[in-house]
Amino acid sequence: MGLTGTQTYPRAARRLRLGIVGGGQGALVGQWHWAGARLSNRWDVIAGALSSDPERARASGREWMLAEDRVYADYREMAKAEAARPDGIEAVAICTPNWTHRPIAEAFMDAGIDIICDKPMAMTPEDCDALAAKQKESGVVFAVTHPYPYHPMARQAREMVVAGALGEIRQALVEYAQDWATEQEDQDSRSLAWRRDPAKVGRASATGDIGTHAFNLIEFVTGLHVSRLRADFHVCGAPKAMEDTAFMKLAFENGAPGALWITQAAPGNYCALRFRVYGTKAGLEWDQEYPEQLRFRPLNQPEQVIIRGHGAGVLPAAERMILLPRGHGESLSDAWGHLYIEIAIAVEARRTGQPVPEGLLALPGIAEGTRGVQFIHAAADSNEAGGTWQELP
Repeated sequence: MGLTGTQTYPRAARRLRLGIVGGGQGALVGQWHWAGARLSNRWDVIAGALSSDPERARASGREWMLAEDRVYADYREMAKAEAARPDGIEAVAICTPNWTHRPIAEAFMDAGIDIICDKPMAMTPEDCDALAAKQKESGVVFAVTHPYPYHPMARQAREMVVAGALGEIRQALVEYAQDWATEQEDQDSRSLAWRRDPAKVGRASATGDIGTHAFNLIEFVTGLHVSRLRADFHVCGAPKAMEDTAFMKLAFENGAPGALWITQAAPGNYCALRFRVYGTKAGLEWDQEYPEQLRFRPLNQPEQVIIRGHGAGVLPAAERMILLPRGHGESLSDAWGHLYIEIAIAVEARRTGQPVPEGLLALPGIAEGTRGVQFIHAAADSNEAGGTWQELP
């Protein structure tokens, strides 16, 4: 499987067959997976256990135009039935609440089906170890859905850091600000109910929800692991059972300091994932609400604004993700599409035995999923201990 050019992904031999667990009845995360799979043009969504309620599952199956015999109300039944079919699914997207990720992933790995799992990957580090062991035993692809590094300008930032454009990284800051938890929450909301229940969401709420994205993105862009952190959890919106805000100090493996702030109670912020990275030679700034612009600020030189598009300083790893000319906007749904392209390349390579060109994929997998869960637990440990420093493995 060779690249058709330095700025393109290899061609697909065919569309792969995808199933989805969860995400029905208009659930946002299911729509992202659906859009990403279809935009990638590398998947056909053909089966689903879109709800554990049989009637809701059937209704969602009709909405998604799935064949009636490919609509399931139980993921275990789906894994067994699809593995037995000659035209069964080759990968499954797990779009369910946190506490269900491990058992669902294990059922489909046992059936030899590749895994696409929402974050956080599991509830505990021990769960992550069990998933890693089973993934190694089964040999399946295991991808974790962090879509934000699949914005071309986020990938451009990573490539500029790798190329040395910033020099040695000396500090990095990341934030993710929303406002939907500012007001009193709907007590009848099924989604909010589990997000505020430690037995189902884990030891943190907003930190596990959007904090894991911010943490993944800053490690991805800088190429550095966070070695220690200290965290304080807060409720800054209407009263609720778990945190809607967290302030954290970070220490990177090279000794550089950092900061991470996440909140779902900052009025006027919608999906404001932003990073700032500074080195000895320059700085970079990016804002997910304005995803097509990357600000490059070299020391003692004019600021440069790099705009998504072909050429004009855009590096090959970012350029292969670009679908439209400058001025024709791309968005988060396109980032999901790029993620699903890379997942398809990995799945096809596993199933055909053909190697993936070195450096082509930056696919988040078991290691990144484990890092996310370790991050949640270190932050929770720190908060519970009054904001003490905690080591990250």
